[in-house]
Amino acid sequence: MAQMHVAIIGAGLGGLCAAIKLQEAGYTFSIIEKLDRVGGTWAQNTYPGVACDVPVALYQFSFAQSINWSRSYPQGAEIQAYAEEITDRYQLRPSLRLGDEAVSAVWSEADKQWTVRTASGEEIIADAVIGALGQLNRPNWPLIEGKDSFEGDILHSAAWDHSVALDGKQVGVIGSAASAVQIIPEVAKQASHLTVFQRSPNWFIPRRDVAMSPQEGALLMSAPDLAMKLGAMNREMIYEQADTYFWQVFKWTPEGRAAYETVATNHMNTQIPDEKLRAKLMPDYPIGCRRILISDDYFPTLMQDNVTLETSHISAIEASGIRTKDGVLHELDAVVFATGFETTGWRWSVDIQGRDGQHLSQVWDAAPEAYLGITVTDFPNLFVLYGPNTNLGHNAITFMLERQVEYVVKALDGLASNGAVAMVPTRAAQDRFNKKLQADLENTVWADPACNSWYKNDQGKITQNWSANTRDYAKAVAEVKFEDYEMI
Repeated sequence: MAQMHVAIIGAGLGGLCAAIKLQEAGYTFSIIEKLDRVGGTWAQNTYPGVACDVPVALYQFSFAQSINWSRSYPQGAEIQAYAEEITDRYQLRPSLRLGDEAVSAVWSEADKQWTVRTASGEEIIADAVIGALGQLNRPNWPLIEGKDSFEGDILHSAAWDHSVALDGKQVGVIGSAASAVQIIPEVAKQASHLTVFQRSPNWFIPRRDVAMSPQEGALLMSAPDLAMKLGAMNREMIYEQADTYFWQVFKWTPEGRAAYETVATNHMNTQIPDEKLRAKLMPDYPIGCRRILISDDYFPTLMQDNVTLETSHISAIEASGIRTKDGVLHELDAVVFATGFETTGWRWSVDIQGRDGQHLSQVWDAAPEAYLGITVTDFPNLFVLYGPNTNLGHNAITFMLERQVEYVVKALDGLASNGAVAMVPTRAAQDRFNKKLQADLENTVWADPACNSWYKNDQGKITQNWSANTRDYAKAVAEVKFEDYEMI
């Protein structure tokens, strides 16, 4: 089946990983990307301070290591540069269609093929489609009364406007989660005064980020093979820490919960000597319930004279600022929405139509499900990367992407030997997988009734996260069980 052509939608790390491994297996492919460059979320998100919360030793592909990093935690621009680096290293550019968004992908039961249409009007006929659109790419604008009446500058973390200067201005940042805690220390360096509007506090642990000096970089470049070997050893050590110890916070073991609550509490107590401020920053929900944030400079920023933490909730946005529910008007020159992304809705920009004209957006509207987080009943030869219930709270998504891509290649390779040109998971197999998955998730912190986060839908079903450590996911997708598929 090496003659098969695969349409890859998205040129983030997942799409590039798929392209590299398909190329190695002898398949042809097209990579369709709406942006004008590769990198996905790391090409789209360019706000001040943007970086990854996973050490760079893990946040790169095991088969495509790089030594072009300046810190132990990778900066957003460097991850985007890494995407460019591997695109060139594996000669993927001839297969790239940049700046042309996929708008629909329609399955033909008669032809056993997909037709992918792009915004420019191009049609790509493909034997299989890999959806590598990710989740963190659609800005979330909270419904706040009066937003359009504000007369100052409005920025969003997921669509940063670099033409807006914040120097000397009174700035308000709405949000205090992952993007916000990276933006706030940087904006505080520019603003005359910064007001942080916090809806609810978060658990923090130390980042301990370390910069690499030019001299260290030169040493690595002088012996790149040795640098790679040492990097692999470091990668394994960090992986073990994440997959064995950090996972216990989410698995909700007494040891893991107590250990990381102590780490987080000590971190706050050390950096925030003000008891009243600490009270505002102490979460009232279990650690691990929401994303645990990793920062060394957020708490110290809140201690600066030009920074105020506001915990009274927002009532409305007015022409000159933000009014909180205590009646106070906070006059501002600029408002930054650090409110993240639309996530639980799985509203992809491309309309995927499977058997009998079913739209994936409708099938996933109430509670998205997939078999192994990769394939979906009634959508033949559709393979999803970073699909439902494959998000992590404790390790690197790049590990999951590698395992998923390996599964996809094995599935495509196995079609011919099964006398088929397409495959689709049976309803029974998909239901069985998800029934066990949800049962396993009951043993995690996310199932706690006091735990509300974007990991759950409105009905309380956990639709985002994997239920165990990444080793267990690797075992689950190590082989393709063709008996769980209808072979077409």
